[in-house]
Order: sequence, then structure tokens, then C-alpha cells
Amino acid sequence: MTRGGVYDVGKIRKDFPVLSRKMNGRPLVYLDNAATAQKPACVIDTIQKFYREEYATIHRGVYSMSQEATERVDAVREICRRFLTAERTEEVLFVRGATEAINLVAAAWGRKFVGKGDEVIISAIEHHANIVPWQRVCAEKEAVLRVIPVNDRGELLLDAYRQMLSDKVKMVAVTHMSNALGTVNPIRQMARLAHGAGALFLADGAQGIAHQKVDVRDLGCDFYAFSSHKIYGPTGIGVLYGKLAHLESMDPYQTGGDMIESVTFEKTTFAKTPRKFEAGTPAIAEILGLGAALDYVGALGIERIEAYEQQLLETAIRKLSQIPGVRFIGTAAERAGLVSFLLGDIHPHDVGTVLDQEGVAVRSGHHCAQPVMNRFKVPATVRASFGLYNTVEEIDALADALGKVGKIFA
Repeated sequence: MTRGGVYDVGKIRKDFPVLSRKMNGRPLVYLDNAATAQKPACVIDTIQKFYREEYATIHRGVYSMSQEATERVDAVREICRRFLTAERTEEVLFVRGATEAINLVAAAWGRKFVGKGDEVIISAIEHHANIVPWQRVCAEKEAVLRVIPVNDRGELLLDAYRQMLSDKVKMVAVTHMSNALGTVNPIRQMARLAHGAGALFLADGAQGIAHQKVDVRDLGCDFYAFSSHKIYGPTGIGVLYGKLAHLESMDPYQTGGDMIESVTFEKTTFAKTPRKFEAGTPAIAEILGLGAALDYVGALGIERIEAYEQQLLETAIRKLSQIPGVRFIGTAAERAGLVSFLLGDIHPHDVGTVLDQEGVAVRSGHHCAQPVMNRFKVPATVRASFGLYNTVEEIDALADALGKVGKIFA
């Protein structure tokens, strides 16, 4: 399939080797994309080729292979810049993933600019990775962590958010898309309101990046974090976008090799952004794999992927609604990528175990979002999450397998 052509999911699936395997003797139905997405052959081949034929470290060698590797990594930084529609490549930092990106901002920005009596705002539907770093900063600085409430549909209460904003607020850090509910937050509007109060705005894009176009300048983000493995790239690598003025005001998060300008026993000076935040030998192969993944998604067209996945989501909601006992947790008007649900009074882990025997891979648990589970008064949910290679037939397989679960526990 090419950009502008028919969305040929059958052809797309052939790009993903793992989708041809069986699980427990049945064709694999992989519906755990919110946890991690499968990898196309172009990503696997890029990493393998680098290790087989091209491996060298970057920024250090004058020999040809080292120079070539450096140029390729620099090219991936530019790919990321274009994908995010950032203004400058210096605003793209390579990190281990969205979790490290948020920790970097909390440590390098929060510890410097959040003080006693200040406030940081997060929401009630955050992943733990966007809760705990801010808890620690607020505890250390004697600041206040405030939480935007959520309604029974899983939508943030924006009127409450507006009332929370004041000149005490230094940072608003909110998920672009909830990993537990599928809610897509209005971050453009939320960022504008935060800036009106003099606060900065960070978006956790771990989920949002794979499902919709992200233009960080249009959205008004001061920081945007995402992980490669959620968008069909390798694990162990991710990106933090930050406006250059903010990054340059921050001190290094980690120190060591390759992030320095000069070192003596008396004094150290640091390299310019972004390298001052990238201590040590980077995950070179993984960076190249990320570049291949973003090129792959870009060639398909993120807007067309979004439209296709919305069709899958609507189909899943319709078909699962017909199954006796299914109750959705999270029914926001703006949602994407997943359905989170319960099946009668059957524990989600039991549902997941039976689905596994039917070849259907879903996530059962609290999804690293325990406050969300507490808000909806459930211990866990079953989560089926969709990617660009999933099909209507796989949703049928999920529905059929859930029917078997109901009969087993009847």
C-alpha cells in the first residue's frame, strides 16, 4: 500500500513476521498494542544489518564506519523532528522511553524550577510514569500535586481544571491518550489554558503517538514524550521533545561520556543541547530502528492509520456490546485505539487466560494505572488494543473467544 492508495491491511500484515505464527495452536490474534506493538520487517532488518555490517560507535571515531553511524543517527533525529513537526533538531532528545523522558523533565526541570508552595497538575487518568516522578519532585520541594478529576465516561473535567489554574502552577503534565481507558484528551486546549496561567505543559504521548498526527507546535506542548516500541520500533529507545529555550535552561539529567565539552578535576563544562542530555554510548541500533519505524508509519500515512483504527474501534464497541455481561470502562466521546472492559463478575485475569488458549493476546490487569482502577472501583480490566495491522476478523475472533469464556464460567 502506498500513501493515497487503498488501505490494504492484508498486504500490511505481510510486513510483520510474527503475525504469521500460532499461539497455543491457533492463529495469533495480537491485541496488546497499547503495551507494545509488533515490528515490521524493515525495522528488524535495519537493526540486524547494522550489527552485521555497519556497527560502530558514534561521535568518537574518525574512521569511516564511525562517521557513517554518526550521520545515520543524526538523520534519525531529523526524522523525529519532521514526525513531530518540531522546529529544530536540537529539540529532539534520545532517551530510553517515555518513562525516562518524563523523569528527565521532572528531575532536570522540576527540581530547578518548582519550589515550596508551587503546584504541579496531573490528571486522574495518568499512567504511573506520569504520576510518581511528579510526586517525588513535589515531596522534595514541598510543592503541591493536584489532580484533575474525571467523570464516569473517563473524560477530564475541564471546568475543574480551569479553576485549578493559578500563578502557583508551574507545570501541567497530562497524558495525550489514556492507556487504560482510550480517552483522548484535548491537549491543545489544555496547553493553551496552562500557558495562560504562566505554566508549562507536558504531554505523555506514549499512546497518542501511534494513533494520530502529532504536531507539537500546533498542540502547544512545551514537552512531548514517547516510546519507540509503541509505534512499531524497538524497545529501549524513545524521544523527548522540548522547546529549545526550556532545554537550555535545564541542567543535565545524567553525566558521563559524550555529554561534556571539557573536563578537568576542577571544572566540567557541558556540550550543547541535545547532547548534554545524552550521557554515555547511546542505543545506536535502536535509534536506527526507530527511524525505520517512523519512516514506515509515515509512508502509510498517520492520518489514514487513524481513520482505519477508528473503524476497528467502532466495530469492536458494536460487537462486544452484544456479548452478555460486557461492561466498558471508559466511554469518552473522544477515544482511540482500545477498549477496556469487564465480563460479568469474571476476574480479568481469568478472561485473559482463556483468551490466550484461543490464540487471542490481550492485557488483563491495572495497566500501570491503579488510580484509574480505584476511580472506577474495579481491581482490573481486560484491555484489547488495536494497531495498524489488526482486522475486523480478529475482532470477530475476540468476540467468539469471549463467548466461550462466558460459557466456561456460567
